[in-house]
Amino acid sequence: MRRQPFGLPARVVLSVLLAAGIGFAAEKEAKGEDGGLAIWRTANFVLLAVGLGYLAGKFGGPFLAARSEDIRRAKAEAQAVRRDAEEKAAAVDARLANLEADIAALRQGSEREIKAETERLEQAVAATLAKVEASLQREIGAAAKAATLELKRHAASLALELAEQKVRARLNPQTEDALVQGFVTDLDRRPRPGSSN
Repeated sequence: MRRQPFGLPARVVLSVLLAAGIGFAAEKEAKGEDGGLAIWRTANFVLLAVGLGYLAGKFGGPFLAARSEDIRRAKAEAQAVRRDAEEKAAAVDARLANLEADIAALRQGSEREIKAETERLEQAVAATLAKVEASLQREIGAAAKAATLELKRHAASLALELAEQKVRARLNPQTEDALVQGFVTDLDRRPRPGSSN
């Protein structure tokens, strides 16, 4: 099929513009204006109308066809989106129908988990308490041993102080002289190192 340079809408527009131009020129002539100038105006108008008609036919048709195709494509995409939304809404409705059963199952599961966690915590607390008690027993034993040693030291210190007080009470200058004499005598009786006795 052979393509014509102007489509039907372009021819109609061109015809209307040509008729308007001719009518405009005839009106000017009837008023008595310069006929030569009116012809040039009409020719200029006709050329402009033909050029606009040609451009409208060449670019307007493909533009409108492309725009139509874009609208059809957008409409198809909108319908696909609508179908997807309806499917998702149906899935949500189905899930909402089973929601109570799911909630009951979640409650049972959480109750089992809480019970297991409670038992685990009780066992952990019992183990921790046993460790603390054993540690306290060791610390109490160590503290008792330290207190016993301190008490023995204190008792020995008190005994020494008491003995010192008794010795000082019995000591007088005559007793001291007798003790010093006994010590010196004892030293004389001992053999000296390096002597042959």
